[in-house]
Amino acid sequence: MTVRNFYQIIANADDFGRHELINKAVEEAYAKGCLRSATVMPGGVAFAGAIDIAKRNPGLGLGIHLTLVNGNPLLPPEQIPSLVTKDGLFYDDYLQFVKHFFAGKIKLEEVRRELTAQMDKVLATGVTLSHIDSHQHMHTMPGIIDIALALAKKANISAVRIPQTPMFTGFNGNPVQLGGRMGLYTMATLSRRKAKAQGFRCPQHFAGIVAGEAVNTKHLMDIIQNLKPGTTEIMVHPGTDNKILQDFCQWDHDFEAELAALTSPEILAVLAKKQVKIGNYTNL
Repeated sequence: MTVRNFYQIIANADDFGRHELINKAVEEAYAKGCLRSATVMPGGVAFAGAIDIAKRNPGLGLGIHLTLVNGNPLLPPEQIPSLVTKDGLFYDDYLQFVKHFFAGKIKLEEVRRELTAQMDKVLATGVTLSHIDSHQHMHTMPGIIDIALALAKKANISAVRIPQTPMFTGFNGNPVQLGGRMGLYTMATLSRRKAKAQGFRCPQHFAGIVAGEAVNTKHLMDIIQNLKPGTTEIMVHPGTDNKILQDFCQWDHDFEAELAALTSPEILAVLAKKQVKIGNYTNL
């Protein structure tokens, strides 16, 4: 079958292992819906539970969600001082990290050290990893993409996320938002070139949350109805209790809407009617 008449989606749940209610949603969306891929957060408080779910659901492709912002580092602060705040935590979001990065305050050797510890922790569980991606797409940044690809190659991981989000999808006219999208698109484009040159596999297309909005049933239906030939990764963040997860993550996100979309009978019926393959990174 040629790419011209082949359509596949990879619905990937990010932040697997961040909270037990995210873990619960991942397992439910795998059992009842179109989710076949998730990326585990090595520093998540529910990491062990996520690994257990992955082991008892072998059809769930498991990747690693490399984390440099908005999470818990594995190494002590004194080993990675440029990556953490005075409280020993990662910076809250990518904006703070990027600001420090381009000011020359982020040390790539510390990035290598921390990401190596994260990879080692996941591999020590005995799981097989399908691909790499990262929290808030930090793996696409200059220098960091080289570290991420080297770690993947060493671990025999042959696929990587390329978050080339269409710049104007859901654009609200905010020039700051547009600038951020242009930056991510550019870094993702360069990352794709590097990954391809080294023999890594990548989905042809990328979709998911737009400016923090949830991939609800309507949004997911729009994505499916307008699929381009080849494989489209759809980044999702499902959960089972908005109030608990919004408080825990400090993120006003509709986790429940994404779980409902992934398990929607209407969505599953359209995927079947359009003969869209539901896969994970091992199916690239």
